[in-house]
Amino acid sequence: MVVKLGVIGLSAGNGHPYSWSAIINGYNPEVMKNCGFPVISEYLAKQTFPGDCIPNAEVTHVWTEDINLSKHIAKAANVLHVAEELTDMIGAVDAVLLARDDAENHATFALPFLNAGIPIYIDKPLAYSVDAAKKLFSNQKYNGQIFTGSALKYALEMQLPLEELDKIGKVHFIKAVVPKDWCKYSIHVIDPIVQFPINKGAILWSAASKAACIKNLTVGYSNNIVISIDTVGEIMAPIKISVYGANGHRELVFSDTFSAFKSALESFVNNVSSKKYDEITAFTLESVGLIELGVFNGC
Repeated sequence: MVVKLGVIGLSAGNGHPYSWSAIINGYNPEVMKNCGFPVISEYLAKQTFPGDCIPNAEVTHVWTEDINLSKHIAKAANVLHVAEELTDMIGAVDAVLLARDDAENHATFALPFLNAGIPIYIDKPLAYSVDAAKKLFSNQKYNGQIFTGSALKYALEMQLPLEELDKIGKVHFIKAVVPKDWCKYSIHVIDPIVQFPINKGAILWSAASKAACIKNLTVGYSNNIVISIDTVGEIMAPIKISVYGANGHRELVFSDTFSAFKSALESFVNNVSSKKYDEITAFTLESVGLIELGVFNGC
């Protein structure tokens, strides 16, 4: 079975409609050079297409609020159909990629597909508050209809397996750094941390602060673990998580964008093709809860 996908985009500063579609379909290098996101062409050029495409899926439809932009995405990423209306994709696709990271607009674009029972991958972050996330989940027709989160939680270099935890001993402190703004980008380190196999316990306290372009959230947990997360605006910094245990520490540095995106997309496609949908609600709500705690006088 080839899973037919529709892609929805584009939000400011986010090239995922181009990159996700290309990872699935392959791409036209000359057209992709003009997509406005040079990094996409850079990491796509390191792959071999069609061999590195996702084999059991195809992005068949694209819709954005600008028909000319939709046509450019279609030409760059080998998408056959440009939808004139968002809802034209209902009945034509098996699932939808909502490739916009402006969470304040997620409900507007997702609800027609949720109401139609169509599985949907909603780009990170799902929401900026737990209440907004719960409201979106309440519109699911079945558990797992919404697939969401940062692709970095699928990146091998950002995972902390049990054998590594055994080596460093009981974790006491986790420090994470990520570029850009808190609301849209803190999720890139929060999602991997939330899925570490560590029993943090309950949140006892939290403190959010801002100094110049740097926003920080520090959280203390009942199992004597402290997590501190910085977003550093336009400062050039790697996405990094440092984990400190009683016997040592590990540094996890993100390095492979293509593989992370591909793994996330493959997970979603496999859910759709098997109709066995992962239940991610608890993890997602924990991540969104940390985003909300770190909001300091808005985003």
